[in-house]
Amino acid sequence: MDSWTAALWAAATFVWFGMVLAISFLETPLKFRAPGVTVPIGLGIGRLVFRALNAAEVVLGLVVVVAMTSGGHRRAPEILSVVALTALTVQLTVVRPQLRRRTERVLAGRSQQRSTAHLLYVALEVVKAPALLAAGVLLLAG
Repeated sequence: MDSWTAALWAAATFVWFGMVLAISFLETPLKFRAPGVTVPIGLGIGRLVFRALNAAEVVLGLVVVVAMTSGGHRRAPEILSVVALTALTVQLTVVRPQLRRRTERVLAGRSQQRSTAHLLYVALEVVKAPALLAAGVLLLAG
């Protein structure tokens, strides 16, 4: 793998990691502590923020896939990147639809119960973030 491809892969990985860290582990929990933020308001904001985050993740994931498929594979960063891509795929295809339906119910005033889908989403973030960090570090280490 040439150094430009490795640098692109590492950059996409670290940007992706930073976005997940900032949104999922900082903004989301803090949002509900802000004065005047009710559950419906927080969920409405979260829906917009996570839609944008997930769109950015898809773009960064595609950059990672292109870099991975350009030849000269590095096994450990490749495995870690696949872990992150798999976590994202499960979030987008399995968990987000469940969360979207729950959010619609809450915003319509029909449900206030906690969702196990939120716990699954967080668990996948806990898998994805360290995988991205480790992949990026290994890519930089050469």
